[in-house]
Amino acid sequence: MLVSFNPATGELLREYRVHSPLEVSVIVDEVHAAWRAWKETSFESRGLLMKQAAMVLRTKKEEYARLMTMEMGKLFRESMAEIEKCAWVCDFYADRGAEMLKDEEIATDASRSFVSFEPLGVILAVMPWNFPFWQVIRFAAPVLMAGNAAVLKHASNVPGCALAIEEIFREAGFPLNLFRTLMIPSSMVDAVIANPAVVAATLTGSEAAGSQVASLAGKHLKKTVLELGGADPFIVLDDADLDLAIKTAVTARMINQGQSCIAAKRFIVMDAVAFRFETGIKEALEALQMGDPMLPETQLGPLARPDLVDEIERQVERSVAAGARLVTGGSRSDRQGCYFQPTILADVRPGMPVYSEETFGPVVTIIPVGSEAEAIRVANDSPFGLGGCVWTRDLKRGEAVARKVETGAMFVNGMTKSDPRLPFGGIKKSGYGRELGSYGIREFVNIKTIWIG
Repeated sequence: MLVSFNPATGELLREYRVHSPLEVSVIVDEVHAAWRAWKETSFESRGLLMKQAAMVLRTKKEEYARLMTMEMGKLFRESMAEIEKCAWVCDFYADRGAEMLKDEEIATDASRSFVSFEPLGVILAVMPWNFPFWQVIRFAAPVLMAGNAAVLKHASNVPGCALAIEEIFREAGFPLNLFRTLMIPSSMVDAVIANPAVVAATLTGSEAAGSQVASLAGKHLKKTVLELGGADPFIVLDDADLDLAIKTAVTARMINQGQSCIAAKRFIVMDAVAFRFETGIKEALEALQMGDPMLPETQLGPLARPDLVDEIERQVERSVAAGARLVTGGSRSDRQGCYFQPTILADVRPGMPVYSEETFGPVVTIIPVGSEAEAIRVANDSPFGLGGCVWTRDLKRGEAVARKVETGAMFVNGMTKSDPRLPFGGIKKSGYGRELGSYGIREFVNIKTIWIG
């Protein structure tokens, strides 16, 4: 059984029956059959249906947001914003998909030569719980617009969200079996990847999960796109607008209770402004109101599962034992549910867990540096390379630093975030490949050369 429970209360919400191996095989075959007809449809037809999906999302926004908050503890207002962002990405690809995938003419010795972008087939998506609608829709919108079909293996703690997403595409008028949810545990993913009807896979999740899926897909010569962990640097230079940097830092770290791959995690602060930054962010964090994620006044809700509380507590305790200075917080809350206190660890150095590991929770890690060059070195001293940002009043200086930091994205005087208009993804152990933008929609197509003599 797949079990859904409310992390704010520990209440069991519902149990879901797992699909049998035979049922999974039948579903994949049905999706493959639906794809054979879908790939022949026009971009105009696909775009109209994608617009309908956006409308369904907006019409049922409150219902979907409530489900999301109940299953994984996200603040209700953040859940509402997530649904709206999902509708945006549907509209974006409905409007732009055809242009992004139009034939690309290239002059050669032929009378005509060009590149076409043709759908591949059934794509498997293995998706995480932290943004249970956005992670899936941002994959599905470009994949379906490109003429592919999809099967979803969602995180086991958000089965209600998984089934709701399948219903969105059905209600929007997409072919019955074009997008299907597989109610399976992780142990059954191997067989799905091995199924000849599945031509590629994408995963957003942990480094370990990405390695496993990539290995299995490689064995069967199937393409993968991986978006894995992150330890994003938030670089504060000595000429930064500190008020703006501190205000943004709180949002960048505490959004989704700190459970985001692109949340700011390593606050690399130059010595000249370190005291003011630490003092300001301490004041802001201690003022946050922890509580029921459904209430509008709540600013910090629960983590999604008890084991996540255990893990973030272990990282904090081991880092303090190694010499990190505990500024505030540092332990789980005495509230019922999966709550952890907003925490600041300062004077963080190499060798501490919070220096090198991904921290998935409301923990601010402050790493002091003496110069801009040292800030860049520390930012790059990480196995991860997903996103990051730099704060300075000198925009040319900010751009120069951004170019030197080894990540898939850098923001100058802004919080790292995903945007349908821009490619999203990482390097190093943060994965490979891109989602979103024109690069994302071209990940799962056959880039075919056609030469006419």
